[in-house]
Amino acid sequence: MDKYQELEVLGDGSFGTVTKAKEIETGETVAIKRFKKKYTSWDECKSLREVKSLVNLKHENIVKVKEMIRVDDILYLVFEYLEKNLYDMIKNRGSKKLSEAQIRTIMFQILKGIEHMHKYGFFHRDLKPENLLISGDKVKIADFGLAREIRSVPPYTEYVATRWYRAPECALKSTNYNSPVDIWAMGAIMAELYTFKPLFPGTNEKDLLLKMCSILGSPNNSSWPDGLQLAKKINFSFPNFPGGNLATVVPDASSEALNIMNSMLCWDPNKRPTATQLLQHPYFQNYQINLRITTPKKTTVKPVTINGVKDQRRNSKVLMESTLKNFAGRVDDKKSSRKEMIGVKKKESSDNDILNIISNYTIKFIINRLNLFTYRHKS
Repeated sequence: MDKYQELEVLGDGSFGTVTKAKEIETGETVAIKRFKKKYTSWDECKSLREVKSLVNLKHENIVKVKEMIRVDDILYLVFEYLEKNLYDMIKNRGSKKLSEAQIRTIMFQILKGIEHMHKYGFFHRDLKPENLLISGDKVKIADFGLAREIRSVPPYTEYVATRWYRAPECALKSTNYNSPVDIWAMGAIMAELYTFKPLFPGTNEKDLLLKMCSILGSPNNSSWPDGLQLAKKINFSFPNFPGGNLATVVPDASSEALNIMNSMLCWDPNKRPTATQLLQHPYFQNYQINLRITTPKKTTVKPVTINGVKDQRRNSKVLMESTLKNFAGRVDDKKSSRKEMIGVKKKESSDNDILNIISNYTIKFIINRLNLFTYRHKS
């Protein structure tokens, strides 16, 4: 670990501590996760779910692990560094909401990462804004500490994922769940991208389920029979809520956005669409995906003074009128001097015709030059 210089602690969890560091030789900034548990062999390290998943998952929307280091039985994972996470972005924007085009770009990138992850046999189990990292316009899935293989045999741990993004089957303590829990989490995250507020901020499992019912409507034997059986096992009774309130809770979402969110937030995990199916939804297919998330900074054009008029693109009309007025004045002066010099009506008429021709061509030339000048400033 001598090749890295630690800069600051980014986070501290149950399983490890993440620090921001700099590689001394190259100056590259990285993130290093130091595991709290000691590992006496490399085989033990390689059997970790997080290590197994990251080694097998290579995708532009999944955080890249650069190397693994074991020193004195302490395991370190060195990751590429990304400046912030989705939670930080939401918090830093304050009341400045994201546009639907920006949300579409974020969701598209995350779902591409999930599609790859599920395709290669892993599901995350802990998708939340804090585990979705952002650098510029790139979004990447991180923290695979709770990842499992899709083909692995249940039962699984009952309590997974941060409560607010926990799927209802997990809230009902099912141990037989799979990749659809990631899809549910993405439905809740997508709603939060519109409102900047958690969709289901439950204080406990019961409160979480009540909040789900108040927005989505309560499940029944027709919509989710297995869910009612799970509820019965833990002595929980679903209240009778009609639902259909997602449009009220997320008022800025388009009809296509509401449709795709409702599909992800389906009570029955077997009826939730896959990441591949979601990417074929009209919410994505009917629009060109703009890969820009950040709002471009406004550029200030330095004023240019011509004939005493400051041109900042919008003043081009004023500039043109002023220039033509000045030119017309000069033409009039020339006409007067010519009259005085010639003093003959026939000659005066001839000179006027010549001057009119000259002025027309000159005015056209000035207009063309001003148009070119304005175009260059716009581009």
